[in-house]
Amino acid sequence: MTAAFLRDAAATAAIFGFFASAWFGWAQDEPPPAWRKALVAGSILSLLTAVGGGVMTWRNWSGPTAFDADTSRTFGLVVGVEVALAAIGAAVLARRRSGELIPAWVALVVGVHLIPVALLVRSPLIAVTGVLVTLVALVAVPLARSRPVAVSAVTGLGAGTVLLAAALWSLASALLWP
Repeated sequence: MTAAFLRDAAATAAIFGFFASAWFGWAQDEPPPAWRKALVAGSILSLLTAVGGGVMTWRNWSGPTAFDADTSRTFGLVVGVEVALAAIGAAVLARRRSGELIPAWVALVVGVHLIPVALLVRSPLIAVTGVLVTLVALVAVPLARSRPVAVSAVTGLGAGTVLLAAALWSLASALLWP
């Protein structure tokens, strides 16, 4: 379930940790008051995980990686499409005065984009993370609407939790690398 290379496991921890903190931050837009401490704790733990993964990536920068010239180019295209789709969808939702749905849309795009990334670098963990973030996106709107909770809070808590769990798994894998 881990990355094929130590450097990639560490980098996954850094990237997922960083983005988990962003999702926990987005969840703090309008959360129920009882959620605030958990969201702040999630943000802090995510950032610490990102820093740990970043330091390990830096220390192992010369080590092997799944990224070569072709993989890097394809990865760049996948991320470019992801950013474009997220931005276009967010603009359309804002124009239609449905801005509260933007976090769920972005999470959907992020989750779906992780599937080709996982296939590209042969990472089951990234694939599972993509599926789970996609599920968060799909249930966030109906769940938020069934309770007096903002979509941003539900989406941010769910996506942040999934990404933090994956980041912690990646960091542990890197720390315990044979």
